[in-house]
Amino acid sequence: MTTIVFDLDGTLADTSGDLLAAANACFRDLGHGDVLLPSDAGTALRGGRAMLRLGMGRIGRVGDEAEIDRQYPRLLQAYEADIAHHTVLYPGAMEAVTALKSAGHPVAICTNKPEGLARILLSELNVLDAFDALIGADTLPVRKPDPEPLREAVRRAGGDPLACCLVGDSDTDRNTARAAGVPSILVTFGPSGEDMAALEPEALLHHFDDLPGLIATLTR
Repeated sequence: MTTIVFDLDGTLADTSGDLLAAANACFRDLGHGDVLLPSDAGTALRGGRAMLRLGMGRIGRVGDEAEIDRQYPRLLQAYEADIAHHTVLYPGAMEAVTALKSAGHPVAICTNKPEGLARILLSELNVLDAFDALIGADTLPVRKPDPEPLREAVRRAGGDPLACCLVGDSDTDRNTARAAGVPSILVTFGPSGEDMAALEPEALLHHFDDLPGLIATLTR
């Protein structure tokens, strides 16, 4: 049975609000106000360093990688301290996961969020136990778009890495699936949703209600 692997940030949950708040805590420590705005959600979902680079540019410190390296642990600390204040699961996400499991599909998460933070967040959202496996950015020596984290997520879920599908929201997810030789489904309801069609995934997902049907079509 095909294993369904989900990205986390921007796919299962909108985590952008808490990520932006953590980055802004760093900029306040540097003597600035909230440098990042809600409209920067797309950057937030690309990770902590992407947010710091954007903000550093706005305060006139383009290319200051040394300061980004100093602030990154602070960002992670601030994020862990308030990880689920604004974060919400996308509508229908867990209902789709339940339907897929009921149909016999193993389900897993493969994220570029550090594994410890991913576990804390999923626990706060009361959904950690719904997944058969979780691979984070630091679980293995490599991370997405290397295909090995995807394959390992499938193995730990009890599936065959050649029989899986990755549900994500970025070129990183598309490239990971392509490198693994498996199909990808990209969601269109995240901050970068309008860009997903250009990545030419095997399918686009407009609402989680449609996911079981898309999986059935792809694996027929």
